[in-house]
Amino acid sequence: MTLLVTGAAGFIGAAVAARLLARGDAVIGVDNLNDYYDVSLKEARLARLAGRPGFAFERLDVADRDATARVFGRHRFEVVVHLAAQAGVRYSIEHPERYVDSNLVGFANVLEGCRGGAVGHLVFASSSSVYGLNAKLPFGERDNVDHPVSLYAATKKANELMAHAYAHVFGLPCTALRFFTVYGPWGRPDMSAFLFARAIVDGRPIRVFNHGRMQRDFTYIDDVAEGVVRVIDRPPPARDLGAAVTPATSTAPWRIYNIGNNQPVELMHYIELFERHLGRKAQLELAPLQPGDVVATAAAIGDLERDVGFRPVTPIEEGVRCFVEWFRAYYRV
Repeated sequence: MTLLVTGAAGFIGAAVAARLLARGDAVIGVDNLNDYYDVSLKEARLARLAGRPGFAFERLDVADRDATARVFGRHRFEVVVHLAAQAGVRYSIEHPERYVDSNLVGFANVLEGCRGGAVGHLVFASSSSVYGLNAKLPFGERDNVDHPVSLYAATKKANELMAHAYAHVFGLPCTALRFFTVYGPWGRPDMSAFLFARAIVDGRPIRVFNHGRMQRDFTYIDDVAEGVVRVIDRPPPARDLGAAVTPATSTAPWRIYNIGNNQPVELMHYIELFERHLGRKAQLELAPLQPGDVVATAAAIGDLERDVGFRPVTPIEEGVRCFVEWFRAYYRV
């Protein structure tokens, strides 16, 4: 099978591409290698894919309509895994224009490419951030998600709606995946695992928001990549017009799944694990809740388990250990 993976130099994109190559698929990876964080880390991820049988890379920005159209014109993709996006909740407060360009314009360009190229399944990244002001835990795909608390979350909700329109009008099978706090080796430097490990190693204080009273459903990268690949192989079917429609299902070939560990972790316990594996105590700087943040996340994953036979399995203790081992080796600390 030949697949397009957008955001192939990204944290999740590189992991998914590697998993697909390992099972014998052909992968065309695209990425704009922007400077949101250290470009050398993105290049290092790509270097691990380069030269592997079945992999080819093209540098482009999906927000460039003509360049994106040319990629779809040159290749015949059976599946598109769209993971390219401007990430980061807090960054969206300072640079909203980047989210409009990448997450809205870029997504529209990918949808058009899929429609014109008769793609058999579009799998794309949404986010647990769409749950916004929801207070009921765990977050379920059938919950109302009309109250995002960041522009980033709003763009991801918009992606789900845009995909539904294409599924309904053009019959394009689309699956949205709401990822929950992905962490692990080769992760992004703006995420908590990096920030905590670097601060502890450098002897700098960690800013602990909401005075530490937070929970996150941390999900290990290998579990996320496995979940994505399982979903790739199961495009959603259209359903009879008499079927019930929910926020996660439709008569159109369109579905939404959470991919989370289903085991929320207290923030202070998470920090303690980094202290244990780094062999150093953390300095803590307690701070109030930041704009755009939520106090707790937890994923209901019954639909994912029922439909694709998978649930994340990596405990937080094992995941943090693996991350710290990689961090020490990669940064030589």
